[in-house]
Amino acid sequence: MRITGGIARGQQLKVPKGKLVRPTTDRAREAVFSVLPSVARRWKRGLDLFAGTGALGIEALSRDIEWVDFVDQDHHCCDIIEQNLEKVRFAEKAHVYCCAITKALNFLKVEYDIIFLDPPYAYHGINELMIKLANSNLAGNDSIIIAFHSSHKALQQSYSGFSLIKDKKYGDTTISFYCGEAES
Repeated sequence: MRITGGIARGQQLKVPKGKLVRPTTDRAREAVFSVLPSVARRWKRGLDLFAGTGALGIEALSRDIEWVDFVDQDHHCCDIIEQNLEKVRFAEKAHVYCCAITKALNFLKVEYDIIFLDPPYAYHGINELMIKLANSNLAGNDSIIIAFHSSHKALQQSYSGFSLIKDKKYGDTTISFYCGEAES
């Protein structure tokens, strides 16, 4: 797994061995970051939920986002994220929270411009999590939520003011982009 663009382009990232982590493919990350410039209204603060290796947030840092918070409940994954951040020299632009996603949603208080949501396909609470995110202070009117999910599990067209603006399919993975309703 490598960073596909930006200042850390080509850097290899460490991936946990023997874990049930489904790292986002290079191709899928490239697709996300080719769409983001046309839909993101701001590009300062990111949140990488179910971060795994940290590839999505690290890719955003490589492409000049100013700060990323990473959340994963697996301690081994958190260690890998921290190692990857050190390797690409982005540790000073990030924080890793090693806890359950629902717990993080209760204590994080800042608004994020871009939120990556990439749970394991076996995770059945993605719709509930999208509702909770859309109704939280973490996602504002100018925020983008990017949800990765199985192509066999469709998400809703909207969640509390966040509307689906684009879907991209890559094999069994669908990437759904939700945009908040910006104030005029």
